[in-house]
Amino acid sequence: MNLNKALDKAYETKTFKELADSPVDALAGISANDAKLLAAAFGVKTIRDLANLKYTKWARAIVTLADQEE
Repeated sequence: MNLNKALDKAYETKTFKELADSPVDALAGISANDAKLLAAAFGVKTIRDLANLKYTKWARAIVTLADQEE
C-alpha cells in the first residue's frame, strides 16, 4: 500500500507498526503546532491515539451509517 501522499517524507519507509506509534504530525497536513493542539485538547500524541480517539470513531460511524441511509 502506497501511503507516501499521506505521510511526511521522513516516515515513508516506516512499517505500519512504526507508523501507528509515530507522532501525529507524521501525517501529511498536520503541523507540529496542530500536533501540540491535539495533544492539549485530546491527549493525542501518536497516529494510534488519533485513530482510537472516541470522537474519530463516532464520526466514522455516523458517516458510514449516513452513507447507507435511504
